[in-house]
Amino acid sequence: MSKLTAAKIEATKPKEKPYKLKDENGLYLLVTPAGSRLWRFRFRHGGKESMLGLGAYPEVSLKAAREERDAMRKRVAAK
Repeated sequence: MSKLTAAKIEATKPKEKPYKLKDENGLYLLVTPAGSRLWRFRFRHGGKESMLGLGAYPEVSLKAAREERDAMRKRVAAK
């Protein structure tokens, strides 16, 4: 699977329904019909799936979203 790049994110256009642009290790960008681009991180802990919102692009950059994802993965693994 290819990683997201800033160029791919900038080129995204809203569609009729929300869609995801996957990065890696549970991180993805949700693109809404209104044009919002929201970072989401999906992970499993204790056998249950959870989702964490990391903020909106471009306020939260690709690099910052990846750093937060990595920090969350470490926290979940330590529990």
